[in-house]
Amino acid sequence: MKTSRLLTTISFAFMMLISFSAEAQKFSSLDKSPLDAASFGRGSDQLIKVYYGRPQLKGRTVKELTQKDKVWRTGANEATELILFKDMKLGGKTVKAGTYSLFTIPGDKEWTIIVSSDVNNWGAAGYKEDNTVASIIVPVTEDKESLEAFSIAFDKSDDGVHMFIGWGTTRVAVPFTK
Repeated sequence: MKTSRLLTTISFAFMMLISFSAEAQKFSSLDKSPLDAASFGRGSDQLIKVYYGRPQLKGRTVKELTQKDKVWRTGANEATELILFKDMKLGGKTVKAGTYSLFTIPGDKEWTIIVSSDVNNWGAAGYKEDNTVASIIVPVTEDKESLEAFSIAFDKSDDGVHMFIGWGTTRVAVPFTK
């Protein structure tokens, strides 16, 4: 009887091991708008970093995907996360070092860039105008080269750093100053 119980226990443990191994081999498919990051500076000299989803045009236009004159998450999936490692200014207003969401309101000739204290949002659903920390209106320019994937990059400026947003032929430069 003890042998029978032991065999049952061993058989059960073996079946559980097989089922856990089979489950462990299932992986989710790749995200269609993968997460990316862009930053400026390193170590103690780091100023700024963003985490954002990179949607693809796939035959569509930027204007179709961003909804003119409406708050946009500035990428795909979750709202873009902005981390300032030092106090910076946006549009003349000081933004303290910390973590924020970055929203935009795209227009034909200019975009409104919004730094918000609303964090951990899916898309722009959690955006509340009252939680705007700073904003600036910047001009839109066009480039000859088209970017299939939404992209953000940084470059040093005379008084801080510029964040460049590009998608399709649309380009926007956002000045963060010290």
